[in-house]
Amino acid sequence: MGIKQKHCLISGRVQGVSYRYSAQQQAHKLGVTGWVRNLADGRVELLIQGEAQQLEDMLNWANQGPRFAEVTSIEVTEQSADLTFTDFEIR
Repeated sequence: MGIKQKHCLISGRVQGVSYRYSAQQQAHKLGVTGWVRNLADGRVELLIQGEAQQLEDMLNWANQGPRFAEVTSIEVTEQSADLTFTDFEIR
């Protein structure tokens, strides 16, 4: 089916709660590649690549996040996968 890519901006209590580390662990578990980083405005930015089902599973996780996170919203944009990532990194 091919590699798809999604760009996500996650809002809520998502910094200082191990969101990035947990996202990396979940991505490795699901076989998703890309990256995650904190933004200055308190959101987390997530770029994920994988098969459609892998991305759906990662987005389902991202809506909840780790134990102490409180996700209030996620803005998701589908993008073309111009650059293929080989791993998932914390930036």
